Amino acid sequence: MRRRLTLLVAATTCLVLLAFLVPLALLIRQVTEDRAISRANDVLQTIVPQIGTSDNGSLALTVQGLPLPVSVFPPDGPVLGTAADRTPAVRLAQANGRSFTVDTDAGREIVVPVLSGDATYVLRTVVPAGELTSGVARSWLVLAGLGLALVLLGLVVADRLARSIVAPIADLSAVSHRLARAELTARASPSGPREVREVAVALNHLAGRIQDLLREEREQVADLSHRLRTPLTALRLEAESLRDEEEAARVSAAADSIERAVTAVIQQARRRGGDRAAAADATAVVADRVAFWTVLAEDTDREVRRELPSAPLPVALPADDLAAALDALLGNVFAHTPDGTALAVSLTERPGGGAVLTVDDSGPGFPAEALRRGSSGSGSTGLGLDIARRAAEAGGGTLQVGTAPGGGARVRLELASVKRLPPD
Repeated sequence: MRRRLTLLVAATTCLVLLAFLVPLALLIRQVTEDRAISRANDVLQTIVPQIGTSDNGSLALTVQGLPLPVSVFPPDGPVLGTAADRTPAVRLAQANGRSFTVDTDAGREIVVPVLSGDATYVLRTVVPAGELTSGVARSWLVLAGLGLALVLLGLVVADRLARSIVAPIADLSAVSHRLARAELTARASPSGPREVREVAVALNHLAGRIQDLLREEREQVADLSHRLRTPLTALRLEAESLRDEEEAARVSAAADSIERAVTAVIQQARRRGGDRAAAADATAVVADRVAFWTVLAEDTDREVRRELPSAPLPVALPADDLAAALDALLGNVFAHTPDGTALAVSLTERPGGGAVLTVDDSGPGFPAEALRRGSSGSGSTGLGLDIARRAAEAGGGTLQVGTAPGGGARVRLELASVKRLPPD
């Protein structure tokens, strides 16, 4: 936009200068010609009073002292002054007694007839072409320099004006990109033309309204999640009333796990959008969740193979988010494969830092639309894989879906290391 405004002003300035300087240049050339011809006529007019009052000798001496080469053609006899032939213009002037100005190769020929009694004298001079254009080229150069200076001045003024218009727009663009990166505290400074200031005020109002809506949404999610605590309390009381202590302990552990998940949902819902994710030990989190799901696997005759490192693996993802992602993947296995289907969970260190979490099963695999949020080929919500994908991407990693060596489904979750988190 800045370049376009500058080019527009430059084009307009050039058109105005052409409309002004071209006629002025032509006028200068015409004035120079008229001045040279007028000077020659003045010289000829100084001789007119001596025609008929001076003899030819005195007239010849007078003509020779003039600043221009002047020839006097008497009715008969030789030419007085500068030697020259009787041109058609001279003969025509002697015939009809009228003055002429004729363009020739040598310049501008001027003939003036003078009546002396019955005789007609003709005064002739030639203004050289150089005198007709004397100083014109220099004047044109001055005009060209003036025009160039005005164009450059116009470009400088246009650039400053365009900068004053474009700079606030660039600031608006930067603020909008910051808002897109979830920096909801970013605000534009209203400056520039009135229209741009109005846009800045509107953008600030929009950003504030987005903050309010997100805050309300987070509080609503937190409130809805908090309502689950009441049925969980009732479930825990029911578990405590069971006569089988082992069964009661298992149900209570499940209730505690659900309560932790509800607490994590409330905390995550009320977390500010620009907060940096915490780190977690992937080894500890995966071991805990696999142990939890192993109990259910035993009830459904599933073989669970695990491959976990002995050392901690720090990843750039909160423990709650990593646990939720793994629960979603394992929940998919239990929900969409028949009882007795084996599964495997492996956690390895990723080259360059981080970890790679792989979940394999011997089931039928995933449908083509499994990675699309809300799409499921098995009648479920279709959110499990998307939850895992978003958790991985939030920590700078990726999620890949493929086929396990045994022909079932494989989900590969790559998690970035803590040191690879982007700086604030």
